[in-house]
Amino acid sequence: MKLCFLVEELYRHDGMPLDVVRRLSSWGHQVDVVRPGGSLLRISEEVRAGTHDAWVLKTVSGGPGLTLLEAAAAVGLTTVNDARSIRAVRDKVLTSVIARQHGLPVPVTYSAPRATLFADVPDELFPLVVKPADGSSGRGVRLVPDPGRLAEVEQAGEGQLIAQPYVSNSGSDLKVYCLAGEFHATLRRSPLHPDGPVDEGAVPLPAEVAAAAAKVGAVFGLDLYGIDVVLGPDGPVIVDINDFPSFRQVPDAVSRLAGAVIDLARTGGTARTGVPAFAPRIPAQPQTLHGQPHPHPEADMLAAAPGAAQI
Repeated sequence: MKLCFLVEELYRHDGMPLDVVRRLSSWGHQVDVVRPGGSLLRISEEVRAGTHDAWVLKTVSGGPGLTLLEAAAAVGLTTVNDARSIRAVRDKVLTSVIARQHGLPVPVTYSAPRATLFADVPDELFPLVVKPADGSSGRGVRLVPDPGRLAEVEQAGEGQLIAQPYVSNSGSDLKVYCLAGEFHATLRRSPLHPDGPVDEGAVPLPAEVAAAAAKVGAVFGLDLYGIDVVLGPDGPVIVDINDFPSFRQVPDAVSRLAGAVIDLARTGGTARTGVPAFAPRIPAQPQTLHGQPHPHPEADMLAAAPGAAQI
């Protein structure tokens, strides 16, 4: 297959997704890497030519990559994930509305262009978690204990913000990753409690959280995604949804993700069928053989010929 990866400058030297590009190339696929924020593109010709079997996006929230992916989708090309689904989770205001409309466990959300405007939020909802509406990777997230502290956290030029009531927790987040229907959970230190004692690593995925994660994929039409869950006193609460996350601490993440990309490129994923492309499944344990990563079937079917990765 011939694939096009759109990779922003922030991820130019990042193992995810470039290790995936190398793995796909080793399986005999041709992978072109386009840097939308750092190169001259004849994008109308590239998209119109339709020479790639699928386009894959790994960019920052406000970068130009999503527009290019949407251009590919607009002319009927396959994208991983669906461009409309990515847009819906990149804008956290829109994410909250869609999620709550479908009964997902997401906190009530307020939106404002400046942090001080959240002073009108009812006092009983404080502390508030304030973050950029287009944020990712925990950037710009802060905990505001009361209305009088809002001015202290205001930052110039942030753009639209959201605020949600803080959910009492142990200082850790449960990160749930989905790779085309396969779910993995890891425990991570919360960005709100950076100094808290947390034993980070893979953990069992509670059934209630697994059901919520699967519903996220169905509601938003995502095939590769992650959710951040806080296990609060009233049950799990989803505090963030991300397309193409880091898949950190997922066993053999590179091969699993590369295999998922190929499968989705062939099937079109949820966007083409309107239903999840794969039945949800939770591996009982990492799939290894004599201590070596279990390869995707692609590795057996294709010769290990180098591809045309352009990095």
